[in-house]
Amino acid sequence: MAETEPKSVAPELLEWPKKDKRRLLHAVYRVGDLERTIKFYTEALGMKLLRQRDIPEEKYSNAFLGFGPEETNFVVELTYNYGVTSYDIGTGFGHFAIATPDVYKLVEDIRAKGGNVTREPGPVKGGNSVIAFVKDPDGYTFELIQRPSTPEPLCQIMLRVGDLDKSISFYERALGLKLLRRIERPEYKYTIAILGYAEEDQTTILELTYNYGVTEYTKGNAYAQIAVGTDDVYKSAEVVDLVTKELGGKITRQPGPIPGLNTKITSFLDPDGWKTVLVDNEDFLKELQ
Repeated sequence: MAETEPKSVAPELLEWPKKDKRRLLHAVYRVGDLERTIKFYTEALGMKLLRQRDIPEEKYSNAFLGFGPEETNFVVELTYNYGVTSYDIGTGFGHFAIATPDVYKLVEDIRAKGGNVTREPGPVKGGNSVIAFVKDPDGYTFELIQRPSTPEPLCQIMLRVGDLDKSISFYERALGLKLLRRIERPEYKYTIAILGYAEEDQTTILELTYNYGVTEYTKGNAYAQIAVGTDDVYKSAEVVDLVTKELGGKITRQPGPIPGLNTKITSFLDPDGWKTVLVDNEDFLKELQ
C-alpha cells in the first residue's frame, strides 16, 4: 500500500519536478583557511572568485567560486567558520570533478602550485577517457576529466549511497533528475548512477556510487549540501514530503523566506542523510544583484 500511495494521492503534484525549471546551483562545504583555498582554486584549478562576504556577527565568511557566473553556472560555496581550521570529510563524500581539454597540462599546473596529485593522468581502466585525481588543501578530492569544450567545467559531484535503486528513485521523483547512465563494474565491486537535468557534457551531474555490501557511510562535518533552483519552493516541498514518506529522508526546513534575506528556501535529507536545499529561482537572481 505504501508503495503506491503517493502516486494515487497526488499524481499531478508528483509530475511537478519534471515541469519545474531546475538547475544545480552550488555545493556548500567548509574549509579551514578561506584565503588559502581561494588561492588554490583560482591559481591551480583555474576558477574565478565570483563573490566573497564576511558575516562577523555570526562568525563566518564565505566565498563563491566557479568557471562562469552564478546566473548560469554551477559554483562552489566555501564556508570558513572563525577559528575552525580543519574538518572531517567522512567516508561518504566522494569528489567534485572538473572537465578540461588537457588533463596532463592541468595536472602539471596543479603540481607546480603545490597541489597533491593522488592519481597521475591517464586512461581509465578498460576505457579511453583520460582522468586524474588531485586533492585540495583541505583534502577534498577533485577528479579531472579530459573533455573538449563544455559550458560547465565544474561538471560533477559524487556521493556514496547505501541503496542505489532507492537513491535513484528518490532523486528522480523528489528532484526531477533524469537517470542518464548506470555503470555496472562487478570486477571492482561497485555500481555508479549518473543523474542530471541535461546531458553530461552540457551540465553538472550528480554521480551516486554504490560499493557492494556497504550500506552506511560517515558524513563527517566538512561537506554540507547542494542547492537546486526551483520556480516554486512550496510545491517542491510538498513533493519532497510525499517522496520521503515512501522512500525515507526528511524535510529539515519547511518552505519559506530566510529571515533578513527574504530568499525562499526549503531543505531536506535523502535516505542516506545527504542534504539538498531548494532555492527560489527569482529570489536567487535578486540575491546576486
